[in-house]
Amino acid sequence: MSSYTLRADTAAFIDQPHQLLIGDQRPEASNQQRIDVLNPATGKLLTSVAAASKDDVNAAVACARRTFENSAWSRMKPADRELLLWRFADLVEKNADMLAELECMDNGKSLGIARAVDIQLGINFMRYMAGWATKIEGNSVDVSMPFMPDGQFHGYTRREPLGVVGAIVAWNFPLLLAIWKIAPALATGCTIVLKPAEDTPLTALKLAELALEAGYPPGVLNVVTGLGQDAGAALSAHPDIDKLTFTGSTPVGKMIGKAAMDSMTRVTLELGGKSPTIVLPDADLASAAQGAANAIFFNQGQVCCAGSRLYVHRKHFDNVVADISGIAGSIRLGNGMDPSVQMGPLVSAKQQQRVFGYIEQGRESGASIAAGGTMSGPGFFVSPTVIADVDHRSPLVQEEIFGPVLVAMPFDDIDEVVRMANDSPYGLGASIWSNDLSAVHRMIPRIKSGSVWVNCHTALDPALPFGGYKQSGLGREMGAEVIHHYTEVKSVLMQI
Repeated sequence: MSSYTLRADTAAFIDQPHQLLIGDQRPEASNQQRIDVLNPATGKLLTSVAAASKDDVNAAVACARRTFENSAWSRMKPADRELLLWRFADLVEKNADMLAELECMDNGKSLGIARAVDIQLGINFMRYMAGWATKIEGNSVDVSMPFMPDGQFHGYTRREPLGVVGAIVAWNFPLLLAIWKIAPALATGCTIVLKPAEDTPLTALKLAELALEAGYPPGVLNVVTGLGQDAGAALSAHPDIDKLTFTGSTPVGKMIGKAAMDSMTRVTLELGGKSPTIVLPDADLASAAQGAANAIFFNQGQVCCAGSRLYVHRKHFDNVVADISGIAGSIRLGNGMDPSVQMGPLVSAKQQQRVFGYIEQGRESGASIAAGGTMSGPGFFVSPTVIADVDHRSPLVQEEIFGPVLVAMPFDDIDEVVRMANDSPYGLGASIWSNDLSAVHRMIPRIKSGSVWVNCHTALDPALPFGGYKQSGLGREMGAEVIHHYTEVKSVLMQI
């Protein structure tokens, strides 16, 4: 590893005791339990955080409720909420280098990716959502009231903040996913209790500090670090939560959705994916190969919409797979703090073993390992892997691996590849690589996924909604649509 010295403020933050944040208080967990946080690049202890209990979650929700109902926050004007969110974004930008280092040390991703993607996308989204604070509108309705023909009425709708939001986020983009929940909650006037993933809690705790520094009233943003089966379960089933928002795996999302239904809590779920990358016969093959490699190997393949299924027209299949395999073999693995490293470790030993287990399953079933197929340490590394000769019903094709593993399959015509692309329980993203825009436009309505990218993959913008079909989730992140998920519509009818 190249020599790299942490910033002094990053090192000081890592070394400080990490408690919960409830209001403006930083208590230890009521059960005095803590969670070790490891550096994925070394497997060694980085720090520890408080492990919130059910009682701690209750305290955080009660604080958020009091703040929503009784504080100045509930009476704040939209323009003031906009200004606060801009100020918050400015502080994130001011602390961007520190936050990027925290994300690299905590998650394992490269420092460059953390700075250019995670932090910058988060800042852009906060500023985009700040603008929505003053644009949350209802409609006037000219009603007919046929059973009162002589009456005169004024009808309108208004959008009101839902209330207390419980947010649970995954470990692959810890800061960005937290901001995707926090920003719309703050723009609409909700309060929030955030539970980060136990593997990657540090940037969430720093965000909460920055929110207080920006001037948010205590209790608007609360953070409870803890285990999913304890803090996450308590938050999901809490009767005083008005809305749950979760990003993570489909199995956990199903459990959260069931818990929410018991109290009719509003819920949005951004879940797993098994996104197809489709290379049509007229595509620029060099660009398609590089794009397909980026689609699966970006962020170590730990991306919900990673292009993990590759479909290439049969006449180009061998050449494209060879090109991607060459790219995979050239990727330099190592500690993300090293600026020359292109791919860091997976987030944990558990995830490393899980991903490598799929590779071994493919090897044992007779699939061809065209590139990679190994794991190494210290740290939790899996090499960029390309697998061919896979049956379409194989778990490698049907299940989310969530690592740098690409399964490649040929196709002969458009109808066949559309059928194969849709033959999945997931429907989060898809990309089509082609210069025939007529063919692309005809394909897009047939692909069952929430996002379709053309000659690119995982290209996200704050103005475009993001979410999935089928078992990839409910609702949308980003765009105007996200405002609907943090507000209730109230109809008003006045006889005049």
